[in-house]
Amino acid sequence: MSKRTLALLAAVAATTIYGINHTIAKGVMPTYVTPFGFIFLRVVGAAILFWGVSFFGPKEKIEKRDWGRLVLAALLGMVINMLAFFKGLELSTPINSSVLVTISPIIVVILSAFFLSERITFNKGFGIFLGFVGALGLVLFGAELRQDAPNIPLGNSLFILNATSYGAYLVVAKKLVSKYHPFTLMKWLFTIAVVINLPITFTEFTQIEWATMPFWAYGVIAFVIVGTTFCTYLFNIFAMTELKASTIGAFIYVQPVIGILFALVTGKDALTTIKILAAILVLVGVYLASKRAPLGPPKL
Repeated sequence: MSKRTLALLAAVAATTIYGINHTIAKGVMPTYVTPFGFIFLRVVGAAILFWGVSFFGPKEKIEKRDWGRLVLAALLGMVINMLAFFKGLELSTPINSSVLVTISPIIVVILSAFFLSERITFNKGFGIFLGFVGALGLVLFGAELRQDAPNIPLGNSLFILNATSYGAYLVVAKKLVSKYHPFTLMKWLFTIAVVINLPITFTEFTQIEWATMPFWAYGVIAFVIVGTTFCTYLFNIFAMTELKASTIGAFIYVQPVIGILFALVTGKDALTTIKILAAILVLVGVYLASKRAPLGPPKL
């Protein structure tokens, strides 16, 4: 099997894990693990795993001038991003989260225009408009009467905050990614995240009743820590070594499809007209906003 084929399989695996995570993680919240308690487990577990694999990578030191950017990246990508997503997942539905988290590329385009002086074309601007119309539609009109989704508008708003903070994280971390080995970067990002998250999440972590938790709930926790947090990053890193960025970027459109299908098959969510229309608007918006302009004719 060629390396390219393995890279494609890695990208598919990462996308699949992300897609089914919306339903699987919600399955234990808040009955067995509350959202913030879950984040404590996630960042501590990931920090331990990344420190473990870092011994197989190069021995690098973070330069003094990069620590501020590193702290900001951790705050955006491993604190605000994760807390908003898991709290939103408790309050809303798997299909809503599958759709709304995909607006991250739109956020990246907007922030890149402000901070990296990248030009926003008409297509990108129209894509941003469509994406936010879809997202706003879900927030304002996507409410349903469900016991497992007590506040869908607030939950959907938190998904948008999640996508916004993750998009900002990608922009802030861009220079760090090109400068340090992934193992070095991730071990420090998650270590900083443990420190920042500790006062926010530790109380809910101590409230977990491990003795009465069913065995399958332990499996869900392990899946989120090892699968959703650790493996997906390693899979994406490997995929990036063999595939073009545009190829990897195309998988963003597969994630909500997997998330929606998994939620429907397992009976954990249902499609509505609002969800369908919002999904179409968001995906078309993301496509237009992240599509690169065509190259001009070759010079002769």
